[in-house]
Amino acid sequence: MQLLTWANLLSALRLAAALPCAYAVSIGNHWLAAALFVVAVVTDVADGRVARWRGEVSHFGGLLDHSSDAIFVSVTLAALAASGGVPALLPVLVIISFVQYTLDSRALTGQALRASRLGRWNGIGYFVLAGVPIIRDALDLVWPPSAWVMAAGWLLVVSTLISMADRGHAFLRSRRSKDRTTVED
Repeated sequence: MQLLTWANLLSALRLAAALPCAYAVSIGNHWLAAALFVVAVVTDVADGRVARWRGEVSHFGGLLDHSSDAIFVSVTLAALAASGGVPALLPVLVIISFVQYTLDSRALTGQALRASRLGRWNGIGYFVLAGVPIIRDALDLVWPPSAWVMAAGWLLVVSTLISMADRGHAFLRSRRSKDRTTVED
């Protein structure tokens, strides 16, 4: 397995942009935050395409891609939460749900990540929720109002909790099924 690939470099670039973006948000440097956010989105869209185009698809690359996403949105949402822009609970839930997703998929043992439909939409929602106030503030817009962004954040808190409960329920169901199979053998 080759670790140093163009696709992994794009994912690493997103990872490297995480703390500077959060810092830019925290000091109110809206243009820098917006530029780093755009870098994150472009690298997120491009890394998978580059991996497939260059034949660099790997379980490690998938884990690096999703880890970079989770870290980028978590620290960016945390910076937004520190200023009261999004619920403070959300960045915590993003990390917890990512850890659950990684462990449930057995990604650390080289297995491919198994995303749920709701989990996939939540991941997109985290990026959108982080990007809306960043881009809004960089462009000096008044829409959408901060109350709408906060409400969307609470909706993501609820959908993340539902996704985590669903993944936990599916895990327990599969364990019970395995236990029954073992007892019957």
